[in-house]
Amino acid sequence: MLPQEIIRKKRDGSPLTRDEVHDFISGLTNNAITEGQVAAFAMAVFFKGMSAEEAVGLTLAMRDSGTVLKWDMPGPVVDKHSTGGIGDNISLMLAPMLAACGCFVPMISGRGLGHTGGTLDKLDSIPGYGTQPDLTLFRKVVREAGVAIIGQTADLAPADKRLYGIRDVTATVESVPLITASILSKKLAAGLQHLVMDVKTGSGAFMAKLEDAVTLAQSLVSVANGAGLKTTALITDMDQPLASCAGNALEVAHAVEFLKGSLINTRVEDITMALGAELLLSSGLAVSLEAGRAKLKAALSSGAAAEHFARMVALLGGPKDFMERPEQYLKQAPIIRPIYADDEGMVNCIDTRNLGLAVIELGGGRLRADDKIDHAVGLSNLLGKNFYADMNSPLCIVHAHDEASFARATNIVQAAYHLGEGVAETPNIIQRITP
Repeated sequence: MLPQEIIRKKRDGSPLTRDEVHDFISGLTNNAITEGQVAAFAMAVFFKGMSAEEAVGLTLAMRDSGTVLKWDMPGPVVDKHSTGGIGDNISLMLAPMLAACGCFVPMISGRGLGHTGGTLDKLDSIPGYGTQPDLTLFRKVVREAGVAIIGQTADLAPADKRLYGIRDVTATVESVPLITASILSKKLAAGLQHLVMDVKTGSGAFMAKLEDAVTLAQSLVSVANGAGLKTTALITDMDQPLASCAGNALEVAHAVEFLKGSLINTRVEDITMALGAELLLSSGLAVSLEAGRAKLKAALSSGAAAEHFARMVALLGGPKDFMERPEQYLKQAPIIRPIYADDEGMVNCIDTRNLGLAVIELGGGRLRADDKIDHAVGLSNLLGKNFYADMNSPLCIVHAHDEASFARATNIVQAAYHLGEGVAETPNIIQRITP
């Protein structure tokens, strides 16, 4: 069928067949379809939506636009994906914990998007760590370390890259079927057997409203399972920072301390354990969620998770003694200084998105795609809700490159915190979505 007829059909609200979707994505991949036609298709989907069957067809067509990895491992191949937030470094801890429990984790991650940090940007803080290995090295690291966290290669779901670039400039990014296909096509191309989705909601999330987060989570779970990938999702709170820090090297240091057992963060531990337990239950490595949490805690306390992380870093070109001496390798900002609220009281509301913008203002994120990141800058010791702020208890510590960016970040952070009486906190895990 001609691409314009497929566009017309979707524009008029009619469902597309698998063959029609496949033909359109094939044309998208080989450039037989123009950018104008792709934009028109995306806009038609944005306004008319897609059924679950159509979304499955779109996801599979995008998966098949490039290489689809196959794994021959003595354990389940699993992954976790987050929709992004502030201080969300869970992938750095969870992936090696899962590897220590007998899973194999080929985690294909992304860079910072909007106000949220990216896992690859965090790992770039580690000198020598290669986030873009060839497929041979990728396979070697997954087999030998049990985990490899890398970036998307050019031959995995290339249709997604072109479609996303056009969506980004045509105001069609927020389409749930297109978001679903974008996320899942890469996960399916990675050859996964089990997936858990961490869908954030709250002031620091892309899906700030709970009902929008639930809609996206249900779409992801429905389409993933329809495409043959066993998937569950958790709706988790992003109305305050997840870790107590935000910034690339700072979040890596936090992850190292967590893996070594020298840092306790209840919010991070709660969500990390819950996500990991989902995968251990799904893959048959645990008989219940409670048993899964117990296995993950054992992986931490025994030091096995830290060993898997260290092995991954070394195999991908990073320092062999990184876990022993992270402070020697992670850069520090020249200005490290606390900032305080103008008043005092309990933290009862945080504009969490603005904390992410403060990190970008410091140089720890991108205003443009080609911006160079300063991995040393960021915010640490961030106060959470129901903590008291006064002249003895700073809102956070700012890590800045110069006085001007320190001043700009200070203004943003102070405006993001609202003080008053204590408030009832949202649960860390708000809802569980299953097939």
